[in-house]
Amino acid sequence: MGIVTSQSFKNTITTYFGFAIGALNTLYLYVFFISDVHYGLISFMLSTASIMMPLMAFGAHNTMVKFYSTFKTKNSLNSFLTLMLFLPLLLIIPTGLIGAIVYDNIANLLSQKNHIIGDYVWYIYLAAIVMAYFEVFFAWSKTQMQTVFGNFLKEVFHRVGIMILLFCVYFEWISVDTFIAGVIGVYAFRMVIMMFYAFSVRLPVFKFSRIDKLSAILKYTFLIIIAGSIATVILDIDSFMLGMYIPIEKVAYYGVAIYIATVIAVPSRAMQQILQPLTAQYLNAKNKVALEDLYVRSSQTLFIIGGLIFLLIVLNINSLYDTIPPQFSGGLIVVFLVSMAKLYDCLMACNNVVLFNSDYYRVVLLFGVILTLLTVVLNMIFIPMFGINGSAFATFLAVAVYNTIKIYFVKRKFNMMPFTIDTGKVGLLLLLMVVLFYFWEFPFYPVVNIALKSALITLIYVLIIFKMKVSEDINALIRKYLRVK
Repeated sequence: MGIVTSQSFKNTITTYFGFAIGALNTLYLYVFFISDVHYGLISFMLSTASIMMPLMAFGAHNTMVKFYSTFKTKNSLNSFLTLMLFLPLLLIIPTGLIGAIVYDNIANLLSQKNHIIGDYVWYIYLAAIVMAYFEVFFAWSKTQMQTVFGNFLKEVFHRVGIMILLFCVYFEWISVDTFIAGVIGVYAFRMVIMMFYAFSVRLPVFKFSRIDKLSAILKYTFLIIIAGSIATVILDIDSFMLGMYIPIEKVAYYGVAIYIATVIAVPSRAMQQILQPLTAQYLNAKNKVALEDLYVRSSQTLFIIGGLIFLLIVLNINSLYDTIPPQFSGGLIVVFLVSMAKLYDCLMACNNVVLFNSDYYRVVLLFGVILTLLTVVLNMIFIPMFGINGSAFATFLAVAVYNTIKIYFVKRKFNMMPFTIDTGKVGLLLLLMVVLFYFWEFPFYPVVNIALKSALITLIYVLIIFKMKVSEDINALIRKYLRVK
């Protein structure tokens, strides 16, 4: 776990820095600098682009990580990497051509409830392309076990760029239309930087020779498109479907709540960058002992860290909503439901990576397809009934079912479980702290209250976790950075 802990810690710090900037953008700059309608529009555009991204990438970013370590000669490896670079164009080009032909039909479909969407459909397509190729170039650097700079670009760069653009709107240096185009430009610039960095880590050598196992690679690639689309749909279909059913400004309210809850997933996102290549390496080498150790310890680490963030969000959420316009407070229930879903994701650790890099990914895809249909149906049922709260409930239910199925499947096929008795101890600690601290507040201004309450909760939680000795890796980090013996 040395390289995992080291790079994960660096990635976590970088990711939290990015999320801090994103929180400033999401909770305050967007809210006060542009209208709710344009805020909702941008949320809809980026969510829709995220849904399209796995399709545009053609699964190349996942395929690259899975098969990289299986090639033993330079010629075969260079041919494989060349294929991965050009493969996304097989879908990007025809999708663009079809989109140009039926553009009016697509625009009319998406803008039935909110007419403003129809003018920005091409932006969604362009955003999906640059997001896809960013992931391809990031995967290129992951194969070299280099994740820190790519994670900085993924989590920090575009948020800083958007923050600058928001201030430009505030000072009336640019119009809102220019701002929206600028957001897509920031994502494109991020992709270009990632490309240059990836190629500096390993310079591409274009080879078009015959590739061994090409059939297996393409089969995996086609199926992983579905897998990636499933995972993204479950995460982003709610914002997309909300834009089809309710006024676009309410998508902004939902987006704020989702962003708050998503902070819980930051450690998991950071750790996944290095877990992906390591898990693929262990699976290809059939090293079951190392794989199981990685599975259990990463789950314990992420549950403990994610649990602390869960507490800080849930126990401070009322004070936080007191600092932003009152119309956004309607997302309180959304925060609770999605926070629980994200905490369950932390428990999963490298479960997804194990499945998608194993020979069992086909069965998991079947589960995923069924669950995606279930997610869409649940949103269609609950959004008209309960609005943004209904969408959050649909998301929570879908994530809970999907994660439970995958944990059960890994247990059946690999005889591994991420849970131990220490998992139960941490779960009880979280429940106890929610009961003790939810209704208790300092009698100060909300920001001061959040700071004091967070410091107290963090101190108590870290001390109890350290004394319980539920994670060797967490205790080692506490000793190293807090100089505790």
